Amino acid sequence: MTRIFTVSRSIDISVPPGDAYAAVSRPSDMGRWSPENQGTTSSAGEEGSAALGSTFVGRNKRGHFRWVTRCTVTAADPGSRFAFRVHAIGLTRPRLRGPIATWEYRFEPIDNGTRVTETWIDDRTKWPAFVAGVFDRIATSGSTFAAFQDRNINATLRNLKRELEANSQPPQRN
Repeated sequence: MTRIFTVSRSIDISVPPGDAYAAVSRPSDMGRWSPENQGTTSSAGEEGSAALGSTFVGRNKRGHFRWVTRCTVTAADPGSRFAFRVHAIGLTRPRLRGPIATWEYRFEPIDNGTRVTETWIDDRTKWPAFVAGVFDRIATSGSTFAAFQDRNINATLRNLKRELEANSQPPQRN
């Protein structure tokens, strides 16, 4: 089986691109939508959108297993694109450094809202396919990271849509 390094999914949300960007670019809020991420342990993005070059420590949970990651914002284009690179991991502190993953969110204006596209890129390109396959099946309880992230992305986008649309203000009538 060929190893998949990128998974990308989209959803249409009935809010302006700026509103969708504002939500996603606050890493501290990601835990509200993601089935795995529990938000951040740092103050990055808590007072607004995370800036280009800022770092944060993501808290994650899968079943009973918990870990943290160090991330750096690599794109912060309001209303258009937000991305960050995961480059360290650990149980209580992100001590093990190396390329892990890149997460990207694109915001495209559409009629009545925004198409939000979430993309996961596996940055473990130097890992032999066999080693990655064994590790992935252990870490995800039997699937590849691509299949696992596909499910996570779909859940995250559905949850984001539900929250943003529930909190959006209906258009004013004259």
